[in-house]
Amino acid sequence: MKKLAGKVAIVTGSSRGIGKEIAMKLAHEGAKVVVNYSRSPEKAEAVINQIQQQGGEAIAIQADMSQVDQIQELVTTAVEQYGQLDILVSNAGIEHFRKLEEITPQDFQRVFSVNVAGQLFVTQAAARYMTSGGRIVLTSSVSARISVFYHTLYAASKAAVSAMVLNLAPELGERGITINAIAPGGTATDMAQENAKRYTHPALQSAPPDALLLSKTSLQRLAQPEEIAAAVTFLVSDDASYISGSTLAVDGGRF
Repeated sequence: MKKLAGKVAIVTGSSRGIGKEIAMKLAHEGAKVVVNYSRSPEKAEAVINQIQQQGGEAIAIQADMSQVDQIQELVTTAVEQYGQLDILVSNAGIEHFRKLEEITPQDFQRVFSVNVAGQLFVTQAAARYMTSGGRIVLTSSVSARISVFYHTLYAASKAAVSAMVLNLAPELGERGITINAIAPGGTATDMAQENAKRYTHPALQSAPPDALLLSKTSLQRLAQPEEIAAAVTFLVSDDASYISGSTLAVDGGRF
């Protein structure tokens, strides 16, 4: 019997990268998966096709995680389609690098509207439909506990996520629902490729970005997206039934 047979899952931001691998892994374990995307319907459909080719079941639903009305529509449409909701994986997020004197109120609103408000309100919407045994996993980051130049807004937004799961755990626990977060480190995705160099000291940015990043990782390599997906699958399975309010570092031993 597959671990998630009979379950229905929403994975936000799952048309590419880590979110895609999470959606595929949950489907492989038997869940019916809602693949959420914001602007790339063709990429979402490609994920659906891959899941179906592996014998899984999935649908794609568009929703911008910075828009509360769209978040609510995503969840209600998923429940209308499948009749239940057991798992939420909130993966959608945006990066941000900017010096303190350059940060604008618009920057703050853009980053926090997706990384914090988006995760809070999709949790609120999903929890309405969950019963005992429900599983919620949000996405924090290793950035919440390491110092990186010009990364203040992003890091603050991810630290807020860890605070949310810690404080929502007892409230949701009264209903038998667990909530946790993952905190990925450097992962081999297109987003990481675009931003890897920014995670190093400005004076060292002429050096190969991979070498600098790997020098601070105990396992001396980037994570593969499927390794992050495996950690999420554990947290939404019965194997993690007594874990709630935690942020699980999946960072290869970042130091």
